[in-house]
Amino acid sequence: MTRRVGGALLALLLSNPTLPASAGTLIAARVDGGEVLARFEVDEGAGWCVLWRHSVQGFEVEDCYVNRAGRMVLDRSHLPDFAAGLDHIPGRGVQVSDGQGGYWIEDLDEPVPGDAYVLRPGSMAVDHRLRVGDRVVSLSALAEHERVRISLAGGEGS
Repeated sequence: MTRRVGGALLALLLSNPTLPASAGTLIAARVDGGEVLARFEVDEGAGWCVLWRHSVQGFEVEDCYVNRAGRMVLDRSHLPDFAAGLDHIPGRGVQVSDGQGGYWIEDLDEPVPGDAYVLRPGSMAVDHRLRVGDRVVSLSALAEHERVRISLAGGEGS
């Protein structure tokens, strides 16, 4: 049975900052066997990044995602250099200087199909990591060269 909520009550519920935000669960798990390597609660509107060192130049690269209504959405990417073929594609986000010789690609707004993707973490020289707030988990240390599924579950988009 569906019940309608009056407009005043709905407005109160939506505007109450003490109500918890809709959280999703970010999970990194081995594709073979399903062992969970990392699990984070990520509130609606909050984000996380996948970080790694470029295999040729050694600089840090990061792709940052956001939980947007329970969906995994690529939000922005940071590249500290224009080396080794990494570049901004016109029409895909907005390129903004980072003030240190590199750039951010902002406003990518690209939903990840199925709210998940498979990553094969490189060696510790590359060190693929997940960063959520102050917490960082090295996927390379846990599953070097294995297939790891990174997914957002439990939100409205799931």
